[in-house]
Formats: sequence, C-alpha cells, structure tokens
Amino acid sequence: MSDLPRKAVTRTAKLAALPLGIAGRATWGFGKRIVGESAELVGRELQQRTADQLFKVLGELKGGAMKFGQALSVFESALPEEVAGPYRAALTKLQEAAPPMPTRTVHAVLEERLGEGWHELFLEFEDKPAAAASIGQVHRGVWHDGREVAVKVQYPGAGEALLSDLNQLSRFSRLLGPLIPGMDIKPLITELKDRVSEELDYGLEAQAQQAHAEEFTDDPDVIVPQVVHQSDQVLITEWIDGIPLSEIISDGSQEQRDRAGQLLARFLFSGPARTGLLHADPHPGNFRLLPGGPDGEDDWRLGVLDFGTVDRLPGGLPATIGESLRMTLDGEAEAVYELLCVEGFVKKTIELDPDAVLDYLLPIIEPAEAEEFTFSRGWMRSQAARIADPRSPAYQLGKQLNLPPAYLLIHRVTLSTIGVLCQLGATVRLRDELEEWLPGFVPEDPVDGEDAVAEA
Repeated sequence: MSDLPRKAVTRTAKLAALPLGIAGRATWGFGKRIVGESAELVGRELQQRTADQLFKVLGELKGGAMKFGQALSVFESALPEEVAGPYRAALTKLQEAAPPMPTRTVHAVLEERLGEGWHELFLEFEDKPAAAASIGQVHRGVWHDGREVAVKVQYPGAGEALLSDLNQLSRFSRLLGPLIPGMDIKPLITELKDRVSEELDYGLEAQAQQAHAEEFTDDPDVIVPQVVHQSDQVLITEWIDGIPLSEIISDGSQEQRDRAGQLLARFLFSGPARTGLLHADPHPGNFRLLPGGPDGEDDWRLGVLDFGTVDRLPGGLPATIGESLRMTLDGEAEAVYELLCVEGFVKKTIELDPDAVLDYLLPIIEPAEAEEFTFSRGWMRSQAARIADPRSPAYQLGKQLNLPPAYLLIHRVTLSTIGVLCQLGATVRLRDELEEWLPGFVPEDPVDGEDAVAEA
C-alpha cells in the first residue's frame, strides 16, 4: 500500500514513539546526574540523542512530519557544534528528498488529472523522481513543445497526512522545545497547520510562481521558472539546473557562499516590494545557484523554487519593520518602544523599560548596522543562547514581548533566512538590501516633503 493515509497507523506509531523516547532519555539523564556526572555534559548528550531520533523519524515520513523537519532544519546553526555536527547530514537530506511513491501511483495521478493520453503531452518523462518533498515529488520531463520541465505530483492523501502529523507533533511540542534553543516550537507547528490548505492548492502555487516568474524575467540576479501547466495535484514548470544550496553549504567556495547569501537577502526583501508576495519556505532545498550572473558565466544567479507557501503583502513588507529597525540602530529607545506598543508587540497590560527593549534588540540587528556582516554558526549560537538562557535579562524581557499575527510569517521567514545565511557562513552587505527594498528603513527627505507642500 503506497499512499500516505494507508500508512496512518505506522506514521502515528512512529511519531508517538518520539515523546516516549524523549521521556526515557530524560530518566536516563536524571540517573546520570545522580551518580555525579556534569549536568551540562548530560544535557548535551540528551540533546544529541533526542535530535538523532527526531530527525531519523522525520526523514522517514512525508507529510507534516517532513514539513516540520524542513522548517526546523534551517535553525541547525543555533545548536552547539558537538550536537549539530552528527546529524547535519540528516537535516540536509530532509531538505532535498524523501522515499519516493511508486511509479504506478504517479501514473494514476497523472492519468486522473491530465487524461488518459497524458503520455502524449510529453516528449520524455522520467519515472524516477528527481526530488521528493513533504507533499509531492518532482519528475523531470520534456514538454510537447520541447521545453525541459519539472512535473510536481502531489501524494494521494497528502492533506490528511499533513494535518495528522502536525496535530500529533503539537501534542508534545514542549518536549521538543529544548532541541532548538530560543525557539518556541508550538507557534511554528500552529502556523504550519494554518497554511495546509494553501500548501495543497497547486492553483494558488501556480499563481504565486507565475507572478514571480514574470516580475523576475530578465533579472540579472534571480531566476524563477515559468509555469507551463497546472491542474489539481499536478504542477508543471520549466526545469532549471543548478547547484542546490545545500551543496553550497557543505562544499561551496567562499565566493559562492557570499554570492548566494547576498542574493538570498536580496530576494527576501525585494520579492514583497516587486510582487506583493513573500516566499515563505526558505529552506536550502528550494534554492539553486546557477552560472551566468551579471558578470558572465563565472558569476552566479539564484534560482528559486516552490511557491506553495507565500505571505500576501500587497503593499510590500510593512513600513513599521523598516522604521523600527532604523530607529533602533539610531538608539531612539522611546520612539522604538512607542511604535512597538502601537503595533501590538507590547501588550497594553505590559510596561517595559524602553532602554531595556533597545538592549534586547540591538545584538539581533547587528547585521543591519555594519557595511557588511559575516553570518556564522557561532553568531547564531550566541544569539540563541542569550535569548534561551532563563538567567539572561534578554530571556526575561523576550517572554513579555508579543508577536502580532500579521507579523508571524514575516518573522519566521526572516529568522529562517538568517539561519540559512549562518549555515552558508556568508559575508553579506545586508544594509544595502534594506536601503534599497525595505519600506521605512531610509527616512523620507524632509526637504523633499516641504517642497511638495510648497508646490501644492
């Protein structure tokens, strides 16, 4: 039996085993401490054993389990090196592949959605999948007009598996919390659940991808494949070759890392300004580095895939983000605090010290202050440790801040992108991208404003 619902019992059993394993290891850890072993050493070993089991299980399952694993994988750089190292390969695998569905199932979906003569639509079709992800797998083919295409086929029952897995993971999210320091797991799972219907709708995905493809046509830095055909459970787009970002992370040259990082930051901030959409699934499996940038074949462009999850921002990113970022860098504690209160980041029932809020924010936005900044796992770990340590003032203050729903996805995408930049170890001129694309970051010239009033 091949499709996802038929494996529901097996899936549930595997996921249900996770909290049991975590509880067992916690008991083992308690015993170790009783006999005098260092709590820090025991804690690290517990974390490593938990991570090994978690990503082994998530890597074996599609659906929500894999979606959750992919979302977590970008935060790998926040983990201590001795913990992250042993299962970094498992995280990379989560970004790129899952066990494929049988060929007969693929053909059945294509026949149902494209018609009995679906073979005639292709000059070539490869039965072996080129990639497999959380809700569908991709096959390479040649369309009847000669274009190389990527044929994305949705797993039968993907929606049921997504919700079932995420509901199950949500039940023991607190146990998973210590896995990624400073990261609240439950809101992440809730947000993934809220996006399930969009993720499954290939019509919405096709619209979002085509909007990007048209806007970035002839762009020297970013390439988005054109949509060729779309129907329920099947999405066909132009094929693009390139080096997966996961390979750049593991084996790329520093030049490739820096270029990929710069383009990733550029796409993050320019996309909403140019299309009114934010690509909201920034794990490395969704990006490629292709030769042929502005300086010729020795330069690089960023290929962007998978628009199943987007945030719709008709006016681009909220100007509040740029304004608060600029005022924080300028040390305007009172103005920043007032803006955060107005936007709901500080609830009306809470009163905080504006200078303490500024001290909390400044280390996080360090990359926006420098002319260029080198993102690293060490920097990411230091930020995670500062926010996750209950003894830290940052931890105490962070617990009192609120994240309004309108900013939830923007926040996750930004953090995820920073996680990828740290995995790359890229040196990026982030401030250049903010000045170019982020509304509110560059103050309006008051002289221009006065001239406009005078002319009126």
